[in-house]
Amino acid sequence: MHSTTPLIVLALGWIAYFLLHSLLASLMVKHWVERHHPGWLPAYRLFFNAVAVILMLPLVWLTYRIDAAPLWQWSGVMGWLANGLAILAIAGFLWTLHYYDSGEFIGARQLQERETHVEDQEHLLISPVHRYVRHPWYFFALVLMWSRDMNAPLLITVSMASLYFLFGSRLEERKLLHCYGAAYARFQQRVPGLIPLPWRHLSPDDAAELEHLACEQQKGKGAVQK
Repeated sequence: MHSTTPLIVLALGWIAYFLLHSLLASLMVKHWVERHHPGWLPAYRLFFNAVAVILMLPLVWLTYRIDAAPLWQWSGVMGWLANGLAILAIAGFLWTLHYYDSGEFIGARQLQERETHVEDQEHLLISPVHRYVRHPWYFFALVLMWSRDMNAPLLITVSMASLYFLFGSRLEERKLLHCYGAAYARFQQRVPGLIPLPWRHLSPDDAAELEHLACEQQKGKGAVQK
């Protein structure tokens, strides 16, 4: 087998994975399920997450299975800095878990309550981290991935994931704009998407105002649907 073949397989595997992931997360597919198999909706989020994890495992395994020489390695002061940033990213991720509804995110709540709404029912929550970056988990993942020693297969995986964060977040935000309307549009204008910028952030009062506006938007949509 040619030495580049496993790398090509890895790249194509990630492309297929992210395309399927985006498709299953789309409102188009969810509305199709709602029309044709409404009884599946309570378990859809749980199914979506299970598929995401199961299909990711062989690609992660292949990333570390391919034998490749290092492209770069952090050492000395840069090694300490890289590892320090990785630790901060992990700590930041664990801290933000406090602000998420884990049952909602995993899909357990929807299954338990037999939730049949296509759109997520959570109110817009702008945590202290969200006041500086709209997608903190993507940001922490980027820091963690790019602070590692790198070889060719890992570079492919990290690059593919980074591109998905860029384009996938835009697809995700189409749904958020549909759900939260003007409140989320203002959130987009005020706060960067993936990389925090010190001069672009929300104050606690600004965040509370947008949360209230988003809540009113959801109430208005609910009243129209009724």
